[in-house]
Amino acid sequence: MDRMIFHCDLNSFFASVELLEHPELRHLPVAVCGDPDSRHGIILAKNEPAKRFGIKTAETIWQARQKCPELRLLGAHHDKYHHYSQLVNAVYQEYTDLVEPFGIDESWLDVTGTLHLFGGDGPALADRLRARIRSELGLTISVGVSFNKVFAKLGSDYKKPDATTVISRDNFRALVWPLPVGDLLFVGSAVQRTCQRFGIRTIGDLARFDRETLFTLLGRHGSQLYDYANGLDESPVAPAGLDTPPKSVGNGLTFPRNLQGEEEIRAGVAMLSDQVAARLRRHRMKCTGVSLAIRDPDFRDISRQRRLDEPTSLGREIAQAAMGLARECWRWRDPVRALTVTAICLLPEDEAASQLDLLSDSGLEQRRERLQKLERCMDSIRAKYGKKAIAAASAPVIRAGGVIGAEKAGTAGTPEQNRRGR
Repeated sequence: MDRMIFHCDLNSFFASVELLEHPELRHLPVAVCGDPDSRHGIILAKNEPAKRFGIKTAETIWQARQKCPELRLLGAHHDKYHHYSQLVNAVYQEYTDLVEPFGIDESWLDVTGTLHLFGGDGPALADRLRARIRSELGLTISVGVSFNKVFAKLGSDYKKPDATTVISRDNFRALVWPLPVGDLLFVGSAVQRTCQRFGIRTIGDLARFDRETLFTLLGRHGSQLYDYANGLDESPVAPAGLDTPPKSVGNGLTFPRNLQGEEEIRAGVAMLSDQVAARLRRHRMKCTGVSLAIRDPDFRDISRQRRLDEPTSLGREIAQAAMGLARECWRWRDPVRALTVTAICLLPEDEAASQLDLLSDSGLEQRRERLQKLERCMDSIRAKYGKKAIAAASAPVIRAGGVIGAEKAGTAGTPEQNRRGR
């Protein structure tokens, strides 16, 4: 018997939550954004009227207002989004314990084992869920109903807002195969470019392509995408509350002003690496690789990655690897708008112990152990007193005025001095 999988996607989630307190704006073009007065003010979400103007998530406020001068802007309140996400998932869990969140506004549900308790009709149950979320929370969801997770996800994207789409074994070739290959889960821009070079433009093209050739072109990911396109995905829906370890941990930042030169870029990389390392330690993970992405003022991106000699969760070691990548791919005279540092190829701490041999530098290992203890101590202080409670003497500081550099120990100034960047 086929599984019965739902993918539930909250429509225009951030904007919909904000409009609960501004019902008078519901029929006007509205977007949720960052600070409209700063360069990193970007569109985080938009409602359906704004979408009709071509407003896109992640574009700048300036770009959005060029398309729609009457666009209404609302500030973001992430605590509200987290609260409503929990409320929505609590409703889902009334129907099955197999609820797997996919981001803050999407979830998979496996109702195979409980469907008989609610009438035995999958699409009817999906409609019932939509009605409950709409009446009880004032939000809408689109639901994809299918026999696997990938097609259920495509179903929730197929028709919006507030719709149910069924993708079955009988109709998936007619519904799914004509879609652009980029609509398939986990087909990013790089994979899409590779596919297009070989004439793969639709999901159907991918499904009919030779599987072994895809493996040659894209590795295991190519074989996996072939299976996805042909409806062969068998990945399970994780039970509610299951702590799935992350596959990567990254932090990125668009800076108040462009960074220029090696010193400023190093300061930005150090700050992000410290944040990434702290998150790794929270997950009790270490990374065996580091990725660095650099964006210039014209929104052109370059990304590089490398493997590490030893697994690590030390900020300075992650920063050292990231700076090595920067030296290989970036000219220091070129300005940098944004940086992203990502720890990749993660391992649990207890599986990431360094292997020592007779030629190992015992002093180096002892120094790494001391640094681990120091950074964990800093984690504890930040957890108790806040993220800004403690930092290394050489930690970078980015102020509203755009100054980036090293904060010297014992030189804390008045708030007015800090605002001026001293």
